[in-house]
Amino acid sequence: MDQTENDRKRANFSALSNANGAIIKMTANAGTGKPGDIKKIVIKNFKSKPTLPDNYQEQTWQKLREAVIAIQMSKRIEYSLEELYQAVENMCSHKMDSQLYVNLTALAEQHVKANIIPFLAESGDKLVYLKKMNEYWQAHCQQMIMIRSIFLYLDRTYVLQNPTVHSIWDMGLELFRDHIALNGLVQSRTVEGILILIEKERHGETVDRTLLKSLLRMLSDLQIYRDAFEQKFLVATKHLYQSEGQAKMEVLDVPAYLQHVDKRLQEENERLLHYLDSCTKHQLIVTVERQLINEHVTGILQKGLDQLLEENRMADLTLMYQLFSRVKNGTTELCAHFNAYIKKKGRTIVIDPEKDKSMVQDLLDYKDKMDNIVNTCFERNEKFGNSLREAFEYFINQRSNKPAELIAKYVDMKLRAGNKEATEEELEQILDKIMVQFRFIHGKDVFEAFYKKDLAKRLLVGKSASVDAEKSMLSKLKQECGGGFTSKLEGMFKDMELSRDINLAFRQSMQNSEHKELQNIDLTVNILTMGFWPTYPVMEVTLPHELLQYQSIFNKFYLAKHSGRKLQWQPTLGHCVLKAQFDAGPKDLQVSLFQALVLLLFNFDLTIPFEDIRTAVNIENGELKRTLQSLACGKARVLTKIPKGREVENTDKFQFNNEFTNKLFRIKINQIQMKETTEEQKATEERVYQDRQYQIDAAIVRIMKMRKTLSHNLLITELYKQLTFPVKPADLKKRIESLIDRDYMERDKDNQNQYNYVA
Repeated sequence: MDQTENDRKRANFSALSNANGAIIKMTANAGTGKPGDIKKIVIKNFKSKPTLPDNYQEQTWQKLREAVIAIQMSKRIEYSLEELYQAVENMCSHKMDSQLYVNLTALAEQHVKANIIPFLAESGDKLVYLKKMNEYWQAHCQQMIMIRSIFLYLDRTYVLQNPTVHSIWDMGLELFRDHIALNGLVQSRTVEGILILIEKERHGETVDRTLLKSLLRMLSDLQIYRDAFEQKFLVATKHLYQSEGQAKMEVLDVPAYLQHVDKRLQEENERLLHYLDSCTKHQLIVTVERQLINEHVTGILQKGLDQLLEENRMADLTLMYQLFSRVKNGTTELCAHFNAYIKKKGRTIVIDPEKDKSMVQDLLDYKDKMDNIVNTCFERNEKFGNSLREAFEYFINQRSNKPAELIAKYVDMKLRAGNKEATEEELEQILDKIMVQFRFIHGKDVFEAFYKKDLAKRLLVGKSASVDAEKSMLSKLKQECGGGFTSKLEGMFKDMELSRDINLAFRQSMQNSEHKELQNIDLTVNILTMGFWPTYPVMEVTLPHELLQYQSIFNKFYLAKHSGRKLQWQPTLGHCVLKAQFDAGPKDLQVSLFQALVLLLFNFDLTIPFEDIRTAVNIENGELKRTLQSLACGKARVLTKIPKGREVENTDKFQFNNEFTNKLFRIKINQIQMKETTEEQKATEERVYQDRQYQIDAAIVRIMKMRKTLSHNLLITELYKQLTFPVKPADLKKRIESLIDRDYMERDKDNQNQYNYVA
């Protein structure tokens, strides 16, 4: 077949397929289906379009109208729903949909208009009115659902094809809104009734929540919830809680008021859950928070925070924090009052000299208590933690020097061998807590001086609880203050280690010595580098011949190994173990060197007057009285004082107490050595004062050497930056004057308020 013939056939087929008003139907004869079989084409006309009776539209609408009115009047429908649905479909199919929609809308509008009359009449009981409104609303919704089911075809064709036309359901809502809900009298009565019910519930009465939910859902569905109800509701809420907050603040204590606020917030959240629209949540809760919390933040804090903190009311403090977190600046105000309380309470612990004995323990307990509140009640809020630290640093330095001294003494008490109240782990925890207190102190040099003095005693008198604990404390101080702060303390430990090696070598040399008579006395000597240890007053006392001989032997031994050095013997911290014989049996007495010198006198006389003892041992008067007091008036009375009494007088006599008894074999009487004397206290304070003078002088010279010329005010400012301890301007002025007198600097000739460095 050629191309031309093919094209012609295709054109004829197209012409057939486009034949006007015909359906082309192709059929094949039953056969083999092989090529060459004859195909037959049959062309049929369209089915003729059915024609409707002339009055079909009026009759059908009448039928539908009767059905709609029956639904509106809650009566039985005469026709089946299928028949009605088919009627609607037929009308839509024959272009009657537009008129059908208009007719339906008019019929529905007529019914709604007729039903407003009962709601405009005199309203008696508000609850009855609300129930009537709810019943009509529910009935209207049910009617519109039923009507829509009949006119569903109209809803799915005509309404969908015309965007400006409301769906049947929306049309029903619009009619209800326009003719019922937007009527001023009906709306005000309905909303007023709802607000009265909610107010009753807020005052503890039981109300019909289902009714409230249905009516508020009605307002929401009609899209008038916000305009008609919400604003009036929020204003009523504000007025209620405004007056309630003021009244409750006057009659309730703070914990009860906080519980009341929490209860109110829970109740409002329940209302949101049960019947209020979710869009109201933010404004409602903010209104309640503002009136019950925000307006009374300062009043609550002033009225009850101190008491809650004082009594450690954890649950109430937690609730306060949670409520204050909900309002602007709530936690900021709480933090400021918390800070003020810590400072006020802490100052009472630090400032009173009568509480010095318990100050450090009180501070530790107080810090633990406040830390617990921050961690538990204030959710570890960093702002509160920082405020706590700032407050501690403030009040602990309100009394200069004393807290630093007492903290050092507290550490000493915990690190002594006599402290058996804590395990190593507990001791480590205590030291960590002490370091926290130590960080707050400005005058760390005071701590260092007293810590150094007490450490020396612990090491030399053998009273340290644990070398590990001592090293741990040293490590903590080094980490906190640097190597310069602990270099001397580390030097003390090094001296003790070197002394152990020297004593070992000395004992070995004594075994090969000709001094056999001294071998029953065990001598241990600690060699101390003068710069590392506290300075002790030089005190010459009369020692027994054996001890003098032993000292001389050790001198020769040591200087033979370390030529060019000088040994200065310090008797004040020496201690001995004496073997004593009493009627009850032998005892070992652990005593200080001074106590030993006194007791050894009683080998020759049973009763010795005070003056004779002083002449024999040559101990300073005050020290001797303390020594005799420890032996005759303490717990272990190995001497008897005549006459009896607590104070030692120059006229007293002392007698060896043969009747002394004690359940222990070795009795420690040298605790007196660990006790700090008034002289030691003053000497340590004076040493700190002198060290500070040197540091101030050095700082002034260093600044002036670098700046050459400086005004008085700028020099003072620079000094405050560089000095690590608290100092008064008057003290700085004295040091400046001292340096001018010593020609390190001079006043400017033209400006007396300016200083020049003298090279």
